[in-house]
Amino acid sequence: MLTVVQVSAHYGPLPVLRRVSLHMDAGEMVCLLGANGAGKSTLLKVISGVLRPSEGAVFFDGKPIHGVAPEQIVRCGLVHVPEARQLFPNLTVLENLELGGYIHGSKSIAHDLPKMFDLFPILAQRRFQKAGSLSGGEQQMLSMARALMARPKLLMLDEPSLGLAPLIVEEIYATLHRLHEAGTTVLLVEQNAMQALEVCQRGYVMETGRILLEGTAEELREHEEVRRAYLGRDYQYKWER
Repeated sequence: MLTVVQVSAHYGPLPVLRRVSLHMDAGEMVCLLGANGAGKSTLLKVISGVLRPSEGAVFFDGKPIHGVAPEQIVRCGLVHVPEARQLFPNLTVLENLELGGYIHGSKSIAHDLPKMFDLFPILAQRRFQKAGSLSGGEQQMLSMARALMARPKLLMLDEPSLGLAPLIVEEIYATLHRLHEAGTTVLLVEQNAMQALEVCQRGYVMETGRILLEGTAEELREHEEVRRAYLGRDYQYKWER
């Protein structure tokens, strides 16, 4: 479904991605791990068309999308939930959701809104409230729901657990699991490796703009460098018991 081939990218003269390659099949849930500054968010921006690569290629459903405008990539079924939510704070919850589904028209919006309110019941209660007045967890749910209104084949999420309380993180991940079970392909960027490796089938580890490691979730959990750098002693003890 998604293939990234030897992609490099720069911010001005500064190289951020260095010949990154990855692939995803339809129905997979794959995580992209790494420390701050590893290039994870930049890679998502390249895939979604926000940033053009300086070299390499990106294919979605067998078609090249590098150089394609972001709105056209969304129409293809690839939708990006950025870090820090990036909602329209002065619009209501309902208006943000309607904007998410505008590419499919009013009938589709009317059909999909009840699904979003079933998936995120708190949004039904807050539907006429301005997005900027929501809590951090509610904003993350709205950001995800807005993306789902575009009916993605592949949903890319950038740090969905960032800054959220543990109970809210559990709720977000339970929702991701339900979406995946329903057939949505998910590419998940996370610093919380422990959480990501418990829900994803495969993963990649990035460091300084390169793919350092790749493998199944089990292989990455057992890898000594991943354990030391990203999982910590408590997690290592848990898996050795």
